[in-house]
Amino acid sequence: MSPIEKPRKRVGNPIQKQPKSSRKWIYIGLVVIIVVIAAVAFVMLQNLSSNTKNNGSSTVNPVAVFNTSLGKFKVELFKDKMPITVNNFVKLVNDGFYNGMIFYRISDNFMIQAGRYFPNGTEKLSPYGNIPFETSNVKHIDGAISMASTGAKTGGSAEFFICDGNQSSLDGDYAAFGVTIQGIEVVREIASQPQDNSNPYGGGKPYTDIVINSITIE
Repeated sequence: MSPIEKPRKRVGNPIQKQPKSSRKWIYIGLVVIIVVIAAVAFVMLQNLSSNTKNNGSSTVNPVAVFNTSLGKFKVELFKDKMPITVNNFVKLVNDGFYNGMIFYRISDNFMIQAGRYFPNGTEKLSPYGNIPFETSNVKHIDGAISMASTGAKTGGSAEFFICDGNQSSLDGDYAAFGVTIQGIEVVREIASQPQDNSNPYGGGKPYTDIVINSITIE
């Protein structure tokens, strides 16, 4: 008889090996990195959004700091929307043109105007003359700064006014080129001072001089 063969062991399917623990931590690490990247992107988008101010303007625009006898306020100048008007204003500011001038026309809930007269009544005109009338979608919202001129859709030179309250009726006829971003309460205080109602189009000269000590550009 042939020798009895020993029964062969049944060979089953190979057992699947479990992932090593180190590989598990690699996966976790990748997930963490993805979450961190998403969080950083979200924060950057939030910061970009928060840096966008009225009329969709960005803080890359220059800011004019007004130092007056009734306090300080800051106005963002929309160079991205009104380059001709802003460049003219900045040039005059850097020349010291407005230093010592007064707000010679004010009106509560309307505006404050300056850029021509000193306390003693002396008149000063821009050495650069008139600029073209520049149009844009900038509105005469509360605190907006705009160019004064001899009439609707006419280019100005140096005189400007700042709105006390929304003045939408001026939109399209006058060149608004910025907005007050700090110290609007100072603008309101200036506008509310007693005045002589001497201007037929509204407001008048304040009984007490309100002086622009200086304007600087940030």
